[in-house]
Amino acid sequence: MTLFLDQPGDEGLAGRARLWAMIAVMISTTMAVFDGAMVNIALPQIARALQVSAGDAVWVANGYLLSAAMTLAIFAALAARIGFQKLFAAGLILFTLASVGCALASSLEMLVTMRIIQGIGSAATLSIAPAILRSVFPNRLLGRILGINALLIATSTAVAPVLGGTLLATLSWQWLFAINLPLGTLALILTLRVIPSATQAQQGSFDTPGALLSAIMLGALVMAANAFSHAGAIDRALVYGVVGLLAGVAFILRQRRALQPLIPLALFASGRFSLAALTSLTSFVSQGITFIALPFLYQSVYGYSAFASALLFTAWPVGIMLVAPHAGRLADRYPPSMIASVGLGLFAVGLILLARLPQAPQIWDICLRSLLCGIGFGCFQSPNNKELMGSAAREHSGYASGVLAIMRTFGQCLGAALFGGILSLNAHGDTVVHAVRIGLTLAAAATLLALLLSASRIRQS
Repeated sequence: MTLFLDQPGDEGLAGRARLWAMIAVMISTTMAVFDGAMVNIALPQIARALQVSAGDAVWVANGYLLSAAMTLAIFAALAARIGFQKLFAAGLILFTLASVGCALASSLEMLVTMRIIQGIGSAATLSIAPAILRSVFPNRLLGRILGINALLIATSTAVAPVLGGTLLATLSWQWLFAINLPLGTLALILTLRVIPSATQAQQGSFDTPGALLSAIMLGALVMAANAFSHAGAIDRALVYGVVGLLAGVAFILRQRRALQPLIPLALFASGRFSLAALTSLTSFVSQGITFIALPFLYQSVYGYSAFASALLFTAWPVGIMLVAPHAGRLADRYPPSMIASVGLGLFAVGLILLARLPQAPQIWDICLRSLLCGIGFGCFQSPNNKELMGSAAREHSGYASGVLAIMRTFGQCLGAALFGGILSLNAHGDTVVHAVRIGLTLAAAATLLALLLSASRIRQS
C-alpha cells in the first residue's frame, strides 16, 4: 500500500514502522468503540444479573462517559509533557486492567467503579490517537489515514451490536469486557515497540488549576445533559449547567494567564481550526440525536426486534465504509472544506428523508435512506478531521487531538440529551412517532447549521 511507501522528505516513521503503529492505534480505537456499543445493549441483562433497577444500571454507561469527558483535556495536555508513547501505554494498561475488573465485578458498585477507571484509560488513548497518527504519517498521507480510521470506526460500529448480541446469547455479559484482555495486551506490545514519544517534551509546571476547572466544566456539562434527558430533572440540569458555565469562564480566564496553559488558546486564533471544531461539534449533535432516535423508530414504531434493528442500522456504517477512505484520499488533493461541505449536504438530505419515512416502509427504503446518511457523514468526517488537525502546528497535535475528542464526546452527549428531553415529553403510544420525527428534523437542522459553518471555510481555501 502507498501508505507504507517512503518518499524523500517524509515526516514521521519509516513505512514498516507506520504499519505497526497504525495497528496499535486502531486496536485501541476498536476496543473503545466496541466497549461503548456492546455495553449499552447489555444493560438490561446486567440489571437482572446484579438485581438492580434499569435506572441504576444506566450508570454502567454514564460512569464511563463522565470520567472520559472529565479527563480528555487533561490527557491532551499531559501528552505534550510526558510523550505520546508513555501516555498511550498507560491508558492501554489502565483500560485493559479495568476491563478485567469489570468482568470480575459481582456488584453494581464495583462494576461502575471499574467503568469509571476504564473511562479514564479510554480518554488517555482516544485524546491523542489522531495526534499519534499525525506524528507517524507524513502530511501528504494525513487525509488518507484519517479516512481509514473513520472506516475502522464505522466497521466497528456496524459489527459491535451483532457481536454483542451473539456474545450475550451464547455466553454472558462478562465476556463483553473480558474480550479486551488479549486485544489490549497486543496493542500494548506494539505501542512500546513502535509508537514515538512527542518530539520535544514541554518544560514547566503542569496547570493544575486549569486541569481542575476543565474537569469540573466538562463533568458538570455531561451531568447537565444527562439530567435534561429525564422528566422532572430540569432544576438539577440547570444547576449542573450553571456550574459548568461558571467553571468554563474561570477556565478560559485561567488559560489566558497561565504560563503553561492546559489548552493553548492560540489554537483557536486560527479561523479554520475553530470552524472545523464547531462543525465537528454540530455534526455530532446530529449523529447523537439520530443514533438514539432510530432504535425507537425501528422497535417502538415499526415493531422490529432488537436484533433486527441492529441489522437495519448497519446500512449507516456501511455508507461510511464505502466513502470514508476515498474522502480522505481526496482531502489530500483538494480543499478538505469543500469535500466536507458536500458530505454534510448529503447527510442533511438523508436525515430529512428519514424524518419523512411512511408509516409502514419497506426494509429496502429504510436502508437506502440510512445509507445516504452514512455516505454523507463518511464524506464529511475525515476531511473535516484533516482540516482541524492540519490547521494546528505539529507541536500542538496533542492539544488538537484532545479538542477533536471533546467535540465528538460532547456533540454525541448533547444530541442524546436533546432527544431524551423530546422523548420524555412524548413517551406514550403514537406520540413516540411524533418525538422521532421532531428529533430527526432537529438533527437535519443541526446538520444544515454545520453545513453553513463548513461552507464559510471554502472562501479561505
